[in-house]
Amino acid sequence: MELVIILMILLIIVAVAAIKLNEPALAFPFKKKPSLFTPVERSFLMLIEEAVGRDYRILCRVKLVDILAVRQSTDRKTSKNAVNRANSRYLDFVLCSKDDMTPVIAVDLVHDNGKEGYKKQKDWFVTGSLDAANIPHVRIKVRSGYQAQEIKECIEAKLPNRRPQKLKPPIMQGTLNLPDELKQKAKPTRPVGRNPIAA
Repeated sequence: MELVIILMILLIIVAVAAIKLNEPALAFPFKKKPSLFTPVERSFLMLIEEAVGRDYRILCRVKLVDILAVRQSTDRKTSKNAVNRANSRYLDFVLCSKDDMTPVIAVDLVHDNGKEGYKKQKDWFVTGSLDAANIPHVRIKVRSGYQAQEIKECIEAKLPNRRPQKLKPPIMQGTLNLPDELKQKAKPTRPVGRNPIAA
């Protein structure tokens, strides 16, 4: 009787193992990540929003190929190679115009922690591609204690002067705005006729 019970238990174990081995793999083997950003990225996003959030829309983790297009005059082989390389590169943040979502500047964070760090070495393909497209690229070293004003100044230092500054009107435009007592003094004191010395 004991032999029958032992054989039945072994048969059940073999059957369960066979079912598990023949079970198809899950088609969607995913689960939700605990957070979209690392703590460093999240704190920097809050800082950059405070610094320039009124002026720009801030996009995170943008593929390089999403903000660049290959010039039409490029041959097919070069174009395919460039797109493949750009497709594997990411920018940490891209600031876009609020009006038309045009990319204005790219921002990358640089970590020195660990053996490899994060974007510690400058990627010349990314820098060259952004330069060719006239998109400024700023690399900001991660450290604690940044102030929003420091981030704003760092970003603005890389931006070309896109907005012409409004000039204040001059205090005096000719003699029109002068008080009457000064208009008398403003009249020429020498004759305005032809200069006898000049030929």
